[in-house]
Amino acid sequence: MANIQKLLPRYSAILDGKQKPRFKESKKVLEEKIAQAFAMLEDCTLCERTCGVDRTKGKVGYCKSEGELSVSAHYVGDADLSMFTPSYDVFFLGCTLKCVFCQNPETSQVEEDKKEITEKGLAKLINQRLTPKIIDFVGGDPLPQLPFVLKVLQEVRKNLPVMWNSSFYMTPEAMNILAGVVDVYCPDFKYGNDECAKRLSDVKNYTGIVKRNIQLAAVDSELIIRHLVMPNHVECCSKPVIDFVYRNFKGKVPLELMSQYTPYWKAKDYPDINRKLRKKEFEEVADYARSKNLTCYESIVKNMDEICKDYIVLG
Repeated sequence: MANIQKLLPRYSAILDGKQKPRFKESKKVLEEKIAQAFAMLEDCTLCERTCGVDRTKGKVGYCKSEGELSVSAHYVGDADLSMFTPSYDVFFLGCTLKCVFCQNPETSQVEEDKKEITEKGLAKLINQRLTPKIIDFVGGDPLPQLPFVLKVLQEVRKNLPVMWNSSFYMTPEAMNILAGVVDVYCPDFKYGNDECAKRLSDVKNYTGIVKRNIQLAAVDSELIIRHLVMPNHVECCSKPVIDFVYRNFKGKVPLELMSQYTPYWKAKDYPDINRKLRKKEFEEVADYARSKNLTCYESIVKNMDEICKDYIVLG
């Protein structure tokens, strides 16, 4: 993990107690960001769908998120990526995308019961956690919950780094609110073209928006780019994603390649993705990343019937 840690010096410094997490740097700035984020809920423009609904009045947009904290009943978890384990993973209800292969549609489509908890209550649970290395805000997608995330951080006493684990389909205004708060961005870069994004996630102008936001994130803080390798999408999606990472960051930003694709939810209706990933497909993507000399996490597949949680570092 040494190569990866060198690319995340601030994260490592926070763990070593040499720096504070960014949300701790200015109480006044955090208060201002909270006010800005709640103001955006009145005519919601957090994501690039810009529904414009007044979530403070109980109206619900595409993400199906309400005007209050919406936490999954399964909101505590542990990340698989060893340098971040143990983490404190917070799963929020609602999502800006509608991926037909979603691994947790009950959470993303708000079909499960909401865990009743306040921002102070959630912060208390985080404060009581003994040894987390990071607070990981995930989903669904954490973006619709941005104002509430900031209020949670306002109550967190521990000096823990913050990870923003998101589809990155957000407006520049939302990115600006996150700036100076997040220690490690974790964009989930799914597609290498807009056609696949529209067909499989019901999203427009995907690649331009996600690329823009990844570049903004790289200027603001440290990041790891994640990519789920899908069957039959090596040429149209995986290789273009790798090309983007190479052109813009060379080996300076880690890439996590994920092999655990499983045809969940509605994937059976889409023949190209209605099967598990083949080992040779994943190896082709991993080899392509190696050829670019990228610093890369690779999920090692020992058995295609299993999800392997071992990781190695390449590059």
